[in-house]
Amino acid sequence: MKWVTRKDIKVDRTACPWLIRRFLDPEAEFLFVEEKDVLTAAAREEAVPFDLPRHPELKFTHHEGLCTFEVLLREFDLDDPALARMAKIVHAAELRGQDSAAEGPGLKAIAEGFHLLAVNDEKRLAWGFPVYDALYAWCQKHPHVK
Repeated sequence: MKWVTRKDIKVDRTACPWLIRRFLDPEAEFLFVEEKDVLTAAAREEAVPFDLPRHPELKFTHHEGLCTFEVLLREFDLDDPALARMAKIVHAAELRGQDSAAEGPGLKAIAEGFHLLAVNDEKRLAWGFPVYDALYAWCQKHPHVK
């Protein structure tokens, strides 16, 4: 399956592909385009658009105060305490003024650092996936840390 989102990924747009590849579709492909081109690319490529907050009609974007990572967990019934803990961290890193997890600012700093390195989105995924693998492993050991 193909998925498409805005280019210049940071927190949520790295966390979502990680979640999709690890738990839903290991062969998933991701396309990164200008925000104005996401819906056109989705139609052309028969791809699922995701994380496009300016389009609340989409299924996989921010809804009801949830970031896209949280929406994916809910929509695909991924009931895993470690993923639930990760969702709090991603939420805290993604949404301004949210303090659902003390680890959120650190995850945001890592994503911002990848952004400052000025590498393409595919490279950000390649570097980001091990970060999310490590975070998931930590969350498996500490699913209820406050």
